[in-house]
Amino acid sequence: MKYDLINRELFIKNRKNFMALMKPDSLAVFNANDIYPIGADSTMPFQQNRDLFYLSGVDQEETILVLFPDAPKPEHREILFLKETNDHIAVWEGEKLTKEKALEVTGVETVYWLKDFHKIFYEIMTQAEIVYINTNEHYRANVETETREARFNKWLKETYPAHSVAKSNPILQRLRSVKDQIEIDIMQQACNITEKGFKRVLQFTKPGVWEYEIEAEFMHEFLRNRSKGFAYTPIVASGNNANVLHYVVDNSQCKAGELILLDVGAEYANYSSDMTRTIPVSGKFTDRQKDVYNAVLRVKKEATKMLKPGELWAPYHVEVGKLMTSELIGLGLLDKADVQNESKDWPAYKKYFMHGTSHHIGLDTHDYGLLHEPMQANNIFTVEPGIYLPDEGFGIRLEDDVVIQESGEPFNLMRNIPLEVEEIEEWMNK
Repeated sequence: MKYDLINRELFIKNRKNFMALMKPDSLAVFNANDIYPIGADSTMPFQQNRDLFYLSGVDQEETILVLFPDAPKPEHREILFLKETNDHIAVWEGEKLTKEKALEVTGVETVYWLKDFHKIFYEIMTQAEIVYINTNEHYRANVETETREARFNKWLKETYPAHSVAKSNPILQRLRSVKDQIEIDIMQQACNITEKGFKRVLQFTKPGVWEYEIEAEFMHEFLRNRSKGFAYTPIVASGNNANVLHYVVDNSQCKAGELILLDVGAEYANYSSDMTRTIPVSGKFTDRQKDVYNAVLRVKKEATKMLKPGELWAPYHVEVGKLMTSELIGLGLLDKADVQNESKDWPAYKKYFMHGTSHHIGLDTHDYGLLHEPMQANNIFTVEPGIYLPDEGFGIRLEDDVVIQESGEPFNLMRNIPLEVEEIEEWMNK
């Protein structure tokens, strides 16, 4: 790992909070992700199962965490199983966690090697009535690959059919959506790295550069600041490419007079940032571009103020739609007849702003969170309105990551990243 060691008090607290919501005489199991093959002997870079990381801080493969708060043996209330390291692994793959290092990282005092899992697990399963299995129930999830967790769940239900099964995910959705201060500080670091990359790009961009060159400038700055790289596949979309919401090809040349939509964020310590900015290739916005940009910016600012404890996600988006409708009328893109004749299911503003305004962000870019429950302090949301004008050859989206406060406006983790038209132009013309 490139990042500094995270204070293990975070993971100790996360496990305590999770176990407090478990049923009596139950245990919960969490598995690391697989290392996924590409072909021949090639593999994808390892990415840890976010739930396992949230509860342990372990960032290596072939790891299992078991939580059993009512275990008869106190040492079995938290158990970590690790792949046993040896001299051969150390030479070929580098350092793996020792039992002593695992305690330092996680705060889990009972650590066994993975080869002992079945023996220990059988013992504790005879003492439990319920087992929590971990599944991905995120509202955007669309998983076709059988994960290590899914294989384990199948094995567990076949091997221990008399046990009742419960779900970890509803507990994790609730817990992970409310960030600890340690998590907020980590995400601030991710946003600070994104800021450095963006300022580098502002001074790099000029007519004739290619979208992939801009992507490379971001990656350079991210890596040199101890990030693994992008938190998600970056969007560097010049001209009409910005009107493709998930444009990720990044292979066009940027032309004078065009705008570039940059939807880019650095990860740090497995936590995400998610920024969108729209900048002029030539270093100066046209009057029309500026008018549309400022309309989006006004919606963003007003939408941000609405994120507060007690607010519900769905009504919030309805109110943002009203803000956007007013701005689109002001820009001459809608008129009152468009609004009067609009469909309830697809309001008139959706022609130009067809996506949502906010989503949870944390360990995942689209993080866990129960959208039917009221917002609360220390939820972290994106705010990302946009206006897309394919007939005019540009699209504008602006996005920051903000922390809901007990009272007052949210705290903007991207408050230092240039946003106003004048700031953007000043940076580009230094």
